[in-house]
Amino acid sequence: MENPFDDTYFMKKALQEAEAAFDKGEVPVGAVIVVENRIIARAHNLTETLNDVTAHAEMQAITAASNFLGGKYLVNCTLYVTLEPCQMCAGALYWSQISNIVYAARDEERGCINMKTKLHPKTKMVGGMLSDEASNLMKRFFVEKRNLN
Repeated sequence: MENPFDDTYFMKKALQEAEAAFDKGEVPVGAVIVVENRIIARAHNLTETLNDVTAHAEMQAITAASNFLGGKYLVNCTLYVTLEPCQMCAGALYWSQISNIVYAARDEERGCINMKTKLHPKTKMVGGMLSDEASNLMKRFFVEKRNLN
């Protein structure tokens, strides 16, 4: 029997979080953190809602997962996020020692890859999972934002 809990399944859950951010007028980035095929944290951008530049989806998810696990390290966990982490989030993910990062769309300008931000040596990162869906949501958000101004 095939396992329904694969990368696509969990990225779709992150996309649902991104949609929730979109609906709140937040930049539509969503994240979930998973351990042993179980979602232990769900989050989306809250920078506008909280008036806090650090309230990125990844930061919210790291905090929620750490609280769930009762510790600061996210070893054996996987982060699914709809946009490549920025330098700040990558730094926090470094310190969390998260095992895996799966992102959808690249952030060519502000992403951790182009910024050459180091991840923890044991962290594996792969990208491109449902990237079209994540990119289209982001484009739709900014088109609507421009049309409102």
